[in-house]
Amino acid sequence: MNPSPPVARRASSLVANLGLSERIFASAADKAMARAIDAGLDRVEAGLAEQVRFADPIADASTRYLLEAGGKRVRPMLTLLAAQLGDGVTDEVVTAAEAIEITHLASLYHDDVMDEAERRRGVPSAQTVWGNSVAILTGDLLFARASQLMADLGERAIRMQADTFERLVLGQLHETVGAQPGDDAIAHYLQVLADKTGSLIAAAAHSGVVFSNADPAYRQPMVDFGERVGVAFQLVDDVIDLSPKPAETGKVPGTDLRAGVVTLPLLRLREHARSDAASANLLARIERGILAFADPVTGESVDTNTAAALAVPEPAAVDALVEELREHPATAETTAEARRWARDAVAALAPLPAGGVKKALTRFAETIVERTN
Repeated sequence: MNPSPPVARRASSLVANLGLSERIFASAADKAMARAIDAGLDRVEAGLAEQVRFADPIADASTRYLLEAGGKRVRPMLTLLAAQLGDGVTDEVVTAAEAIEITHLASLYHDDVMDEAERRRGVPSAQTVWGNSVAILTGDLLFARASQLMADLGERAIRMQADTFERLVLGQLHETVGAQPGDDAIAHYLQVLADKTGSLIAAAAHSGVVFSNADPAYRQPMVDFGERVGVAFQLVDDVIDLSPKPAETGKVPGTDLRAGVVTLPLLRLREHARSDAASANLLARIERGILAFADPVTGESVDTNTAAALAVPEPAAVDALVEELREHPATAETTAEARRWARDAVAALAPLPAGGVKKALTRFAETIVERTN
């Protein structure tokens, strides 16, 4: 099977992608920087299309599949933006941006297999088209291609790629096995987010500084910024999952909850349940009415026959539980936590010089917590 997803697409400009207004990004220098980054993104896009080509027809179709389905290219954008602190969009910076986006792409193939996801970027997920084995091997091929690109940049780049890949895998492992006895469940969850999402965004920002020959003093601030923004992004996703606007989010309200996926609103609810009777009552009803019907291993809903035997609640009853969790203080606390991580990300930028880069990064952190999809 060789499906044809939509033509690759990305945000048309840096200004559009970050929601920057003319008021705060209007100087000639800022506009010149934006044009340079937009031109760099076009180079990255062309490079990505070339790098995921394979002579083997099956490999070629499967590796191109999610790339051509779209994506915001946030990580390459951050690499090119950070590079403005140094020599700008050099060939090495473009290569690093391509490698990091391909690494991200590879992780999506693996994530969708583990989550048994049915769709990704508006198209059927790879494993629903080719099966789990081909999807996993496609992810492996893409990881290999990303490593080849980093190898072209030398030993420092190889080390950076290896360290990031290790954190990605550890994050997935710790998410899979869950918090262990004696662990703080929320601290465990936040560390998973830092490893699974924050590490790669941090690597994107770090690469821009390193491969543009920017002042080494900017490296750690950009790493800290990227990791914190990544955690904020995922926490906002936890809230969006409960949104009552599926047309806007593209998801059924409570998709993660219905699949038995633990997110911060549920963890916060468990905290409240220790001392609040109403919260304990809601938690018990969620565990009886939703979590009891998710497979304890895969996290997916049980099959139809099993569900019938267990007398699964009516959809309206499940919808009502999702709504109750959405309106519970636990969800507002999750939003507040996301904003705190975004503020901390901006605070990490203090050593950077004033100017367009700092303004754009600050606006990016703000945009993360304002989004609704």
